[in-house]
Amino acid sequence: MTLLLFNPASSPAGAWPDGDPTSQSYLEEVGRQSPAVLIRNVRTRWLALRSGTRVFPVTVNEAEADGSYVCLPHSAYISYGRQELDLVDVGALTPIFRLAIAFSDRLLRSAKINKIVHIDNWLLSTNLHGDWNGADLDEIRTLLVAEFPDHIIGLRSLDRWSCPQLLEAARKDGWRLLPSRQIWVTDELEVNWRRRNSSKQDFRVLKKSGFQIDEFDTMTRADAERISDLYRMLYVEKYSDLNPVFEADYIAMTHGHGILRFRGVRDKTGLLVAIAGMFVRGTILTAPVVGYDTTRPQNEGLYRIACWLFSDFAARSGLRLNGSAGAGHFKRARGAKGEIEYWAMFCRHLPLWRRTVIVALEACLRGFAVPMMIRRGL
Repeated sequence: MTLLLFNPASSPAGAWPDGDPTSQSYLEEVGRQSPAVLIRNVRTRWLALRSGTRVFPVTVNEAEADGSYVCLPHSAYISYGRQELDLVDVGALTPIFRLAIAFSDRLLRSAKINKIVHIDNWLLSTNLHGDWNGADLDEIRTLLVAEFPDHIIGLRSLDRWSCPQLLEAARKDGWRLLPSRQIWVTDELEVNWRRRNSSKQDFRVLKKSGFQIDEFDTMTRADAERISDLYRMLYVEKYSDLNPVFEADYIAMTHGHGILRFRGVRDKTGLLVAIAGMFVRGTILTAPVVGYDTTRPQNEGLYRIACWLFSDFAARSGLRLNGSAGAGHFKRARGAKGEIEYWAMFCRHLPLWRRTVIVALEACLRGFAVPMMIRRGL
C-alpha cells in the first residue's frame, strides 16, 4: 500500500482520495490557520497521512509542556491526575497518590513522553476512528518511525466497544496499551436511553423550560462566540483547563465544513443558554463540545438539556453513543455502561530507559488506576 505524509495546507497533487471532502476541508483549514490559533492550549505540528483511501490527521510534538491532553500524555496522566485529586475524595490515600504523581512526573519527563507523534488525532477529547480496522497499522507505524525515529508513536481513544479490531491490531503490532480513562457508552438508544425514566425527565425539563431548540442551519459570528463561551464555562472553568480550549474561529470553521453538528437551546430573548457540538464517524456519535451558562439557576437543568440534545440526535439517527468520560452516575442512569479507553504507544525503537518508563506506567495504570476507575465509577 502506498503511504504519503504531507502538509495538508500545501498538499501535493493527488494527495487526497475522492469521496471525503469534509475531512479534507477540516485538515486543510487547520493546516492553514494552525492548531494554536483555533485551539488556544494546543501547540503541535499538523500533518496528514494518506493510506489507501483514508487520510489521517497527524500531530507532532517535541516534548512541549503545559498544554491540552489531546496531544500531550504528560497532561493526561500527571497534570490531570493532580487536578482530579482536588476533586475526588480518596481519603487517607491522598498523600500516597500525590507522592506517586510527583514521582511519575519526573519519570515521564525524563522519558520525554511528550515527544510524540499521533496518528488519527482530531484534536478532540475523544477521537473516533470510524471503520478503520488497523490492517495497515504496521505499515503506517514503519513510516512514522522512519520519519520520526526519536518520537513515541501514539494513537488515542482506543476501546473494545468502538474499535475492537483496531485495538487488537495495535496489540499484535507491539504497541503498549495504556489505560487512559473510563468512558460511558450506549448501544441501541431507542431501548437503552429513550425508554429510561431519567431520559424522559430530561425531555420534560426541556419542554417545561420554554427554551427553543436551534439546529443551526446557519451560524452567525455571535453564535460561534457564544458557543465558545458556553463550552469554556463548563469544560474549562468548571472542570479543567487541560481540556481543549476551542476558539470561536474553531467553532465557526467546524460548523462551516460540517465536521461538527451543533444543536442548542435559546431562552425567550433569543440568548443561547446550552449547546452540544457532535462528531460522527461511522455508526458512532460523541459530543466533544458541550456547554451551558453556568451563571444561570441550577434548577433550569441546563446540563441535562445539553446532554439530551446530543443523545436525542444519536437516537433519531440510529447511532451508537460514546458519552466520553465523567458524570458516571448521571450517564449510567440513562443507560450507559463503562468501558476502559486506551492510549496506544509504540516505543520499541526508543532507548531502553524511555521504553522502560512507558512499560512501567502501563503496568501501574492497569494494576491500580483501572480497578479504582471501575470501583468508583470514574
